[in-house]
Amino acid sequence: MSQCRKRNSKGSEISKPYEPTPRERDAIEAWRNDLRSPRLKVSREEDKVTAISFDHQDPRTGQAVLMQALGTTDTDFLSGILHQLSDVPREGPDLEDKLNFMLAIVRGLKPKDQLETMLGAQMAAVHLATMTLAHRLGRVETIQQQDSAERAFNKLARTFAAQMEALKRYRTGGQQKVTVEHITVNEGGQAIVGSVTQGGLGDQKNKGSTS
Repeated sequence: MSQCRKRNSKGSEISKPYEPTPRERDAIEAWRNDLRSPRLKVSREEDKVTAISFDHQDPRTGQAVLMQALGTTDTDFLSGILHQLSDVPREGPDLEDKLNFMLAIVRGLKPKDQLETMLGAQMAAVHLATMTLAHRLGRVETIQQQDSAERAFNKLARTFAAQMEALKRYRTGGQQKVTVEHITVNEGGQAIVGSVTQGGLGDQKNKGSTS
């Protein structure tokens, strides 16, 4: 017995709506619950000065949400960091998209204070420059152009890695913990198991057990 399938007024079969997998439903729910700060709008005023505004029904609310996302309560800091970010990409029709992309990078780091926001802004700028060099590197025409692009690309990539390490150290208070495990077996068959733990302030503790 054939199943009766639903069809529209033109006789075409109506396909069944897609059913997300459990993992996809979790991703959709997380996306819906994520309180994102509003996008920024970039416009030109009469005197050709770039104006930045919040793409939100209530600009003051949009400003408050963005300030919270950037770990600050200082409006002067917010204004300054946004204008600095807007100065990084080249002027063009995609300036607004690039500014919002850089802002998304900073927000994604979930900065806890202004210092983390400033470092995040630098990381966004370095990333943008790195990808510009990667684009240029893939379109070189001479060995000289390739060498120049490679050197600049490598410097930027190392800078980004150093920035990530600096952010990690800042968030952990500069403390590093290294544990070295070793096993020593003496001639008599006696095993000595020990660990050496070194803290960020140079403290050393030796622990050993004999079995």
